Amino acid sequence: MKLQVWGARGSIPAPGPETTRYGGNTSCVQVTLDDGSTFVLDAGTGIRSLGLALTEPASTEQPLNILLTHLHLDHIQGLMFFAPMFNPRSEIVVWGPASQEASLEDRIARYISAPLSPVEVRELPCHPSFREMETTEWTMGSATVRAASVSHRGPTLGYRIEADGVALCYIPDHEPGLGASLPDLDEEWISGFELARGATLLIHDCQYTDAEYPKHVGWGHSPVSDTLAFAHRTGAERLLLFHHDPLHSDAFLDELAGEVGERLADLGRPADWAGFATERQEIEPAPRPSANDVVAGPDALLVRDD
Repeated sequence: MKLQVWGARGSIPAPGPETTRYGGNTSCVQVTLDDGSTFVLDAGTGIRSLGLALTEPASTEQPLNILLTHLHLDHIQGLMFFAPMFNPRSEIVVWGPASQEASLEDRIARYISAPLSPVEVRELPCHPSFREMETTEWTMGSATVRAASVSHRGPTLGYRIEADGVALCYIPDHEPGLGASLPDLDEEWISGFELARGATLLIHDCQYTDAEYPKHVGWGHSPVSDTLAFAHRTGAERLLLFHHDPLHSDAFLDELAGEVGERLADLGRPADWAGFATERQEIEPAPRPSANDVVAGPDALLVRDD
């Protein structure tokens, strides 16, 4: 399994000289499996660059699956700027949370329609399929995909993709304790706990500092302390801090990363256990060792910043 981060920002794109290193595009992560199949996690503005990088259209045998966690604008804004949507040979399936209000396609069509868009969903040349994800396990190609509802405003899912000996958990918008002390809560009261349990790599919301969080309780995002506590308690092997606040510059995130590094020792975690996501970052999580293999050491997660 290989991953590439195309957008790690939250709430609204934040381009500019202050955000060039961590990136200003909103949520989008590409997941490529050994069998060549591709998943796209969220369709924030980062998906535009991904679409330009893809050279071959998705086929009927290996459709491109876009897994939306929820329909807030920062997670769907890039859909109408995704080049494969305008290629009639592309096979694209868009998955997302169900709602009693309307179908997934109808809810997305509110954005991809006048007056917000010059193009209607029904006019997209690739004629994408829209499917509502059940909160259960699905088999997609060689992967097992599990979805679960998580604590965030509006119908919101977290995803777990298991393939190639790796368990990836993606929960970019999440407030697991809703203001309660996360270390003191029982597991069954922590949103997303079972979804993330024992993940090889956990990509998780970390929008606020601990000082910022009290003014944003109930907004559906995590402070640093909750992100670290959630990953630690679920036994994640590695943690990627995600959904950076648009007001957090590169310099600010550098300073915050230093604070995170200091906290890892208190958790008994190595310095490379957690890190902040950066745009265009490539990640190749190492498969879990079998019973006959040596237990993975600190190089269990391969990361390249190109």
